[in-house]
Amino acid sequence: MTSISSRLPPCLILIAAGAIAASVHAADPGGYPNKPIRMLVPFAPAGSADTLARTIQAALSEALGQTLVIDNRPGASSVIGTDMTAKAVPDGYTLVMITTTHSVNPSLMAKLPFDPVKDFAPVSLVVSQPNILVVHPSVPAKTVKELVALAKAKPGSINFASGGNGSSPHLSGELLNIVAGIQLTHIPYKSSGPGVTDLLGGHVQMMFVGPLAIEPHIRAGRTRPLAIADKKRSAILPEVPTMTEAGFAGVETGTWYGILAPARTPPAITGYLHRTIQRVLEQPDLKARVLSQGVDIVASSPAEFEKFIIAEIAKWSRVVKQAGVRAG
Repeated sequence: MTSISSRLPPCLILIAAGAIAASVHAADPGGYPNKPIRMLVPFAPAGSADTLARTIQAALSEALGQTLVIDNRPGASSVIGTDMTAKAVPDGYTLVMITTTHSVNPSLMAKLPFDPVKDFAPVSLVVSQPNILVVHPSVPAKTVKELVALAKAKPGSINFASGGNGSSPHLSGELLNIVAGIQLTHIPYKSSGPGVTDLLGGHVQMMFVGPLAIEPHIRAGRTRPLAIADKKRSAILPEVPTMTEAGFAGVETGTWYGILAPARTPPAITGYLHRTIQRVLEQPDLKARVLSQGVDIVASSPAEFEKFIIAEIAKWSRVVKQAGVRAG
């Protein structure tokens, strides 16, 4: 039996071979990856970023054909772990899971050890989620208005946790202070994980936090949701009103999660990683798990993610100035 290639002119054989090689290269740039990949999470375990990283870890490892190692490096409002990534070899084997905090830090810190845009190669904006205002069950307030009334009766007596100074949960609390005319006391933690732990233990009274970190505890009755800081209600908590419905329009904040590599990481690698992440998030089982945690899947391209980061830095600069937030 005569093969197809034997019936083709030599020039077409070369073209076909080139097309096949290009296809293989697009799927597997230069044999990458051929060893485990480390994803730094610059926050403590059990927080939202850590939860998301571990939710996609197994599926992403399988799709890449290599182990994806989650390495928690919390501290300095995510700067420690992020700086480690900026200084890593740009070969695609060191990544970092960043959040909204990455775009807020430039407005809070006089000097960062890295440039939040130039020192990184964007891979993908992965998901976004609204914040939920929750309180410990011991707090007698069943609505935001009742919570505000308690805060006005005893200014400074209600503490709210956050994943660090300048984090989205922190700025959410500061915005509520401004909009409602109250004085909540901010208690910053290294990440949302320890903050949630202290909220569940009753050491702090309230917190703005994403569903990734808090939804299971809401279901278990260990914390009470008062409002969603978004324009629309949450699909997983449809009974919880928005902040606007609760009477406090303008307190609409959320957190996004994305992946960066060190600057000068080859575009073939970042593009491959983005396509792999996009494909993994479309797997029915994983997609259902992610959506059930109250987030929206984005999976944007590296170029789109870079534009998004630049816009977020500008936006949060205005919010930080308006709220009078300072680095702590």
